Amino acid sequence: MDLFAQARQERMQKEAPLAARMRPRTLDEFLGQEHIVGPGRLLRRAIQADQLGSLIFYGPPGTGKTTLAQVIANTTRAHFIALNAVLSGVKEIRGAVEEAQQRAEHYSQRTILFIDEVHRFNKAQQDALLPWVENGTVIFIGATTENPYFEVNKALVSRSRIFQLTPLDEDDLRAIVRQALEDKERGYGNLHVTVDDDALAHLVDVANGDARGVLNALELAVETTDPVDPGPPPTIHVSLAIAEESIQRRAVLYDKEGDYHFDTISAFIKSLRGSDPDAAVYWMAKMLYAGESPRFIFRRMLIFAGEDVGMADPNAIQMVTACADAFEQVGLPEGRFHLGLAALYLATAKKSNSNFALFDALATVEHEADSGVPAHLRDASRDAEGFGHGEGYLYPHAYRDHWVAQQYLPTSLQGKVFYEPSDQGYEAAIRLDVARRREAQLAAMLTVDGADAPDEILTFTAADPAKDRWLQRTISSTGERLGVLRDRVLDACALVRHNTVLDLKIGSGLLTWEALRRVPEGGVYTLARTPRDAEAVRDLAQRLPEPERPIVMQGEIADLPDLLALRALAEHPDQPMRFDAIVGHNALIDLPDRPAAIALLADLLAAGGAVSLAERVPRHTQRLHALADLTELGDELAERVRAAEEAIYVAQDDALVNWDAPDLAALWEASGFAVMWETEEETTEMRVTAGLLDRWFAPAGEGRPTYRQRLSALLNEAEIAQVEALYRRQFLNQVLPWRSRTVYLTARRQI
Repeated sequence: MDLFAQARQERMQKEAPLAARMRPRTLDEFLGQEHIVGPGRLLRRAIQADQLGSLIFYGPPGTGKTTLAQVIANTTRAHFIALNAVLSGVKEIRGAVEEAQQRAEHYSQRTILFIDEVHRFNKAQQDALLPWVENGTVIFIGATTENPYFEVNKALVSRSRIFQLTPLDEDDLRAIVRQALEDKERGYGNLHVTVDDDALAHLVDVANGDARGVLNALELAVETTDPVDPGPPPTIHVSLAIAEESIQRRAVLYDKEGDYHFDTISAFIKSLRGSDPDAAVYWMAKMLYAGESPRFIFRRMLIFAGEDVGMADPNAIQMVTACADAFEQVGLPEGRFHLGLAALYLATAKKSNSNFALFDALATVEHEADSGVPAHLRDASRDAEGFGHGEGYLYPHAYRDHWVAQQYLPTSLQGKVFYEPSDQGYEAAIRLDVARRREAQLAAMLTVDGADAPDEILTFTAADPAKDRWLQRTISSTGERLGVLRDRVLDACALVRHNTVLDLKIGSGLLTWEALRRVPEGGVYTLARTPRDAEAVRDLAQRLPEPERPIVMQGEIADLPDLLALRALAEHPDQPMRFDAIVGHNALIDLPDRPAAIALLADLLAAGGAVSLAERVPRHTQRLHALADLTELGDELAERVRAAEEAIYVAQDDALVNWDAPDLAALWEASGFAVMWETEEETTEMRVTAGLLDRWFAPAGEGRPTYRQRLSALLNEAEIAQVEALYRRQFLNQVLPWRSRTVYLTARRQI
């Protein structure tokens, strides 16, 4: 670059708009979007490790899509090429690919190709890019304000990880304004600019989550305001009046052909369906404010009247039709009264979707063979004499109440039910009549078609693969039970894709691997209690790219602060690690100091986070004496056997059994959490083998006393031998019902 070009570039940078000048250059300068670039998140780890795959950033304007791409450009060792889909085409793509190939061949350097507004590329342009993304010639990063699942080539989407950016919150926008006011190199740090609190609040509020919008407004306010003191440095005072002039109209995120259009009308319809008139008129107002066609809104309300109100209020369709006709007569702006009236009527009307009976019938017509129109329903005007069509038809008006029981469905569909009246509004009044008439018609079908019924009914059951699979699961249901437990624990956290999760006990990986699937843009940290468990997880994780692997730590819960501090030093030294969810399966079951462990975990939970645990309660486990017939031992010895075994489960010095579900809940509540918990009794089948009996009656165990040692508190050796012989006769190779109790606990920090 010659001196003139460099001078020109520096001049352009100084004269660029404030929003362009203040664009963050590093992750540390980037504000907002904590859900994808916060501590422990996948994207942050991938950028820091320079191990990026193809990405698509999707979100509204001013949320940082292009900025994130430039942060990556400043961070990565790969060559970075930027194109804009509005200005570029296949020719530019080919040029970028050729450059990428040359750099790979001559310098062994990867190339990142960033395409802004990628949804502007047509299908041919996107297809031209696909092979080079697929074979790894370029790492693709796209930015789009449109939903990539609809606007970007599906093959390209399938090869990319999608990150959704959301509008910035007010705190982020305030921080961006302060950053611009303090930065001496790119912002107004060399001036003395004061912004009144109410002026800043107005700028932030009306910007509506758009960083570019708030910076543009700040720039206009500062550049067009005369200094109150010429300085040096000049003093500029931005009051509320100046702020209001700088940003007068809120920018509503709405595109009549894009996601915001569909998302907003979806919110409107769902608010009507949920009978929330306040939300319904809000979403309608947002559409009208953004210029949506009132005719489109009326069309959707007409559909809603048939689909969601239906027979619960048959007048709804008339009401909306009348309002639509009135709107055509009046027009805007007064026609808004009729829009609002229709919306309020639908929102407050009784609801029923029983009209889906038609769609059930359409599905039946499509998939089920019918036996034709019954003879008594056929047209008798043409061939009644020759074929007997219409014979046997009962004319309803000739009967009391203008109704008579007879079958109207085809013979093959006799007894089929499509319409189920709800208990709402008008349908509640007709529900009983429909049910009674249906019962009568089901009885009538036996009379109409009785002559065609076979003399005998044969039954036959073919091989049923689904049934076979079910039978197999009942033989060994452990996997299924654990799958239910896993989903129950993780569902309670309401995880979203960008969350960070801490699994307190990796064990077999029951929770870790499923959590990893549920938070692909977040991160999963897992605690292995033994080196063997840690190594097993790391071996399994080798198949995943490094940024997508779970973070495996080895130690006890008490070691977590030190383990996480080591991670923080390497990844994000200035930000403490906090988790959106902490989960565990039998993680606290035998801790000697549960209060300390819970206090520690409470400090690791992010605001709004949740703890979800499934803990077996050992004190309620199955008693062996309850499974055996102890009669031959005699009453006195049998009672001592029972007492010795029950003593196992009431030992206050044993951390495994000295607690119950209410005790665990009380500890979390004492740490300031709102707790929900419930216990579940479960009976499974356990086969008693010789090896298991040997362990029960071993002279000594590893760590914990054996069953034999427990009995020795009240029984002598001869009596223990007598009990062992009885158990071996009654239990060996038998499948016994084994009762247990599990507590499912969810804790959230009280606000």
